[in-house]
Amino acid sequence: MGAIRSSQIRPEAADDSVGLPGWIYHDPDFFEAEKRAVFRQSWQIVCHLSDIPQPGDFHTLEFHGDSIVVVRGDDQKVRAFHNVCRHRASRVVDGPAGNCGMRMTCPYHAWSYDLKGRLAGVPHVKAFEGFDQASHNLVPVDIEICLGFVFIRLEGGLPSVREMLGGYYAEMEPYRMEELQPLGRVTLREREVNWKNVSDNYSDSLHITVAHPGLTRLFGAGYGLEASAWCDKMWGALRDTPSDNWSERRYQALLPVVEHLPPERRRLWTYFKLWPNCAFDIYPDQIDFMQFLPVSPTRTMLREIAYVLPDDRREMRATRYLNWRVNRQVNIEDKALIERVQAGMASSSYSMGPLSVNEVALKSFTRRMRDLIPQSREPVAPPPGWGKTG
Repeated sequence: MGAIRSSQIRPEAADDSVGLPGWIYHDPDFFEAEKRAVFRQSWQIVCHLSDIPQPGDFHTLEFHGDSIVVVRGDDQKVRAFHNVCRHRASRVVDGPAGNCGMRMTCPYHAWSYDLKGRLAGVPHVKAFEGFDQASHNLVPVDIEICLGFVFIRLEGGLPSVREMLGGYYAEMEPYRMEELQPLGRVTLREREVNWKNVSDNYSDSLHITVAHPGLTRLFGAGYGLEASAWCDKMWGALRDTPSDNWSERRYQALLPVVEHLPPERRRLWTYFKLWPNCAFDIYPDQIDFMQFLPVSPTRTMLREIAYVLPDDRREMRATRYLNWRVNRQVNIEDKALIERVQAGMASSSYSMGPLSVNEVALKSFTRRMRDLIPQSREPVAPPPGWGKTG
């Protein structure tokens, strides 16, 4: 089949039977439009509660020019603020994580804020004529704690995280996610692709048996896929047939029984993607979190970390190592796939590819993007400059 051209696309079909056009995967104006229409209202994970157990513990997130700090208060409450001093706009705390003691003190002029975000100390305060200290607290950010993870958003508009998960929340509850502990540290991996390319690939089950031989050996062709209003789900159950790959075969053999999980979940891998760019890989042995953070129209930062429940069994320690070995290869394969697609999206021959009835997650994502940014219905880009004011 040749490339679909604009004359071939029926307006009534553009929301369902064909995917998004290639130009929006590298267009600077579309990227600017996404910042406003998609990401300002989106929920973003900063950390897990276990990452900030003590008063003064903090985690930061750099997101589209905004620096956000999440901090544990001396009252044990977790709060989120813009990490920007109200004096001369310096960042107040530095680094991805740390402990600031009982105050967050700006390194520029030593303005300090308590763990509730209130301005607590101003050197030479009498030199500021008519100064109202109470009106210069850190600017708060919307925060929601769901399943032990700390989410923030820059603007309101979307439902709560709990509401967006819908019925999947009940599926996640048996994993005791509030009790998770970090396994290692957050890693950042840059990819020279558009963030939608990562998102599309994550929710695409059709490529599994084609491009991931290891997953096919583990699960056969039995991958399931579905899409709800705000969350996609993909899953596969481990086969009893031993793989001919050592890491996969040992994982199958050594995976211990996790008693608190229902029997049907003890050998099940489940993947959830929360709109627009947060994903959870939920295994019996661990839970991996991944966030695809847009950096530019053609660059994305993958932010990842694994969390586990305390378990001293030798079989569990070995299983978690084998999980890493298996998924390291999957990540290598996915990197090659999304780079191939990104290159093809820049081709003048590509417009909007057809979507099958089985590509339910891609269809859902496509419809939402077209609702939020109508220009994504167009097979070619509008004149330059539209995204800065559109």
